[in-house]
Amino acid sequence: MKITFYDGVGSVTGANFLLEIDFWRILVDCGLIQGDRVDMSENRIAFVYEPSSINMLFVTHAHLDHVGRIPKLVKEGFNGTIYSTPETKLLAELILEDAVGLLEKEARREGILPLYEMQDVKNAMFLWKTIPYHTKTFFDKNSSAIFSSDTSSNDSSTGSRFSVYLKDAGHILGSTIFIFSYDGKKVCFTGDLGNSPSPLLCDTEPISGVDYVVMESVYGDKNHESKDARSKRLEGIIKDTINRSGTLVIPAFSLERTQVIIYEINKLVESKTIPSIPVFIDSPLATRVTDVYKASTKLFNKRAQEEIKKGDDIFNFAHLIYTESKESSRDIDYSKSPKIVIAGSGMSVGGRVRHHEEIYLPDQKNTVLLVGYQTLGTVGRQLFEGAKKVTIGGNEIEVKAKIESILGYSSHKDSDHLVEFIGTAQDSAKHIFVVMGEPKSSAFLAQRINDEVGVKAICPERGVGYDLS
Repeated sequence: MKITFYDGVGSVTGANFLLEIDFWRILVDCGLIQGDRVDMSENRIAFVYEPSSINMLFVTHAHLDHVGRIPKLVKEGFNGTIYSTPETKLLAELILEDAVGLLEKEARREGILPLYEMQDVKNAMFLWKTIPYHTKTFFDKNSSAIFSSDTSSNDSSTGSRFSVYLKDAGHILGSTIFIFSYDGKKVCFTGDLGNSPSPLLCDTEPISGVDYVVMESVYGDKNHESKDARSKRLEGIIKDTINRSGTLVIPAFSLERTQVIIYEINKLVESKTIPSIPVFIDSPLATRVTDVYKASTKLFNKRAQEEIKKGDDIFNFAHLIYTESKESSRDIDYSKSPKIVIAGSGMSVGGRVRHHEEIYLPDQKNTVLLVGYQTLGTVGRQLFEGAKKVTIGGNEIEVKAKIESILGYSSHKDSDHLVEFIGTAQDSAKHIFVVMGEPKSSAFLAQRINDEVGVKAICPERGVGYDLS
């Protein structure tokens, strides 16, 4: 057994790891490298491995930095099988179709061909199969899934077959922890780990009994506000913007973050904690993703399910407006303030939020609220770090609006909870590979695991293979 880390090390985005088990070559995630543009030049570099040599690809969840290069992989020769939960497949198709539009727009601007096209997305979905949570699936020497069961994750996979078991990562709908078993060894890929307890989703499941863990570290050196504190801050920021007769702009990822923010504002409105003002969800993608969430409430936590059973439409309330067309998006700017505008993208890299930031950043009555991780080089990161001017669409924009942030709405675990999570594998784990974080964050978390959990943890090097045998 061997793991090679091709991308997703020394960086938050671009997850792409190769697990070799005997003669099987297995990819875990194939994400887009993100920064100041959707189509960073790094995404155009040929894969170091030959795509046609890969037997199968396992996808932890549907965020673009974990799925965004799958159509490119297929375009360049991959013809194996893609596996994920059913919900991840549904969401990934929406995310990738939306990405095609963004990539085509950037390609036209640069005078180059897009990274991939809609047909490449369709070809990828044709190869995609699903496995539900808490299911152990065995693969034979022909890479065929030969048996599934709902039994425990323990097995005796040896010689001619290996198995994979799926646990709930609690990060976004359908997000998965994969545990691969072969010849008495278990290798765990966490994907991104949820900021449990979530308003909507179930808690991250423990991983006892594993030998090796590849784990994320986005917030490896930071802790979030408490759940109560973040709700109070959101309430305070909304009230403050209303008192200034301003507009609150929330750049939010269309997947998970938008749904959580809708849920939180719903509670504030229905409890009459804040006045009922117009709330615009200005993202066609977020609208489609919310529809998937509405159809998947069986995966919500007990509290959210109870609210739904009592008749609460948790994704709808008075004056909530979903905008689809470009015309209705532009009309938002003519509507009277105070109001709230939630629009993608979460890091202000693309999407409709950039237009709203151009309009509202120069006015001190307004507020921009950052509720997610902001990658280096993005407009979101510049705002987070206090920039007085930013460039959007080639225009230099003065920043006079209030810039606020609430880390507690991140869908990632913070440093303390990452350490707590890895403690569930303390009795069995031999080695932890810390990935998917900026170098400082990953190094800090690795040191904490070494010191506090007593398990060897390292930040692996890009392109280096680590032998597990």
